[in-house]
Amino acid sequence: MKLGYQTNTWGGVVGHPAGVTSVKDAYYLANGSTEAALKDIAAAGYKGFELFDGNLMQYKGREEEFKRLMNESSLDFIGVYTGGNFIFPDILEDELVKIEEVAALASTLGAKHLVVGGGAIRAKGILESDYRDLGEALNKVSHIAEKYGLIASYHPHLGTCVQSPEQLEKLMPLTVINLCPDTAHIEAGGGDPVEVMRKYIDRIKYVHLKDYQNGEFLPLGEGNQAFDVMVKVLDEAQYNGWITVELDSYQDPKAGAEISRKYLSKYESLTSN
Repeated sequence: MKLGYQTNTWGGVVGHPAGVTSVKDAYYLANGSTEAALKDIAAAGYKGFELFDGNLMQYKGREEEFKRLMNESSLDFIGVYTGGNFIFPDILEDELVKIEEVAALASTLGAKHLVVGGGAIRAKGILESDYRDLGEALNKVSHIAEKYGLIASYHPHLGTCVQSPEQLEKLMPLTVINLCPDTAHIEAGGGDPVEVMRKYIDRIKYVHLKDYQNGEFLPLGEGNQAFDVMVKVLDEAQYNGWITVELDSYQDPKAGAEISRKYLSKYESLTSN
């Protein structure tokens, strides 16, 4: 297992304003310095990084600058996080165009993973047909990822139509996409991260860890998550991929990264490769 960190803690999670009026520009964005984030992530002892699609697309036409940052930090580019509504036929084409552009650039720069969140909740509530439409859209995302040599994984998330374990159970048989369990989002959605990992272990190619307690996302070891059991489940399945720590916000992003990395040192024998 290899350890990485998401850059979204630096600047917090926002979105590209153009996405309000143009679906093709609806990117996630961490409103901070990617350069500073990579320096801090490397200094904390991680080996790779993930970033939002909006932060990646800032380097379109500036690819050599991005490669320089990677070389200077000696970090691997693990993957990029993107998303969409996915249940509205009229905008799906533009959402997929955006995702393909992101996948193409990520692949060019050496990424391995395309992580996707989404599945809109309608103003009038969720329709059962939304799960079918979401599954079909995620199949198209998987095909895009394969085209560019990336591994696509779906990330259940609060605020989408797939945040509870029951909702995840509805979706997974309807799509071929892999699952990226975000352990804190699973718990916040009413699920047990350990049970979700066990149930879908054959479809887990990438993992997000963050801790959780009393409605708050926290650095690892500061909440109630059963990481010992989760790591055991992954080890027993001979999982040898990336584990990326993610934390939406923290007063001192570097300190948050260091807290989680220190906690993960207890699994050094499993995460030294």
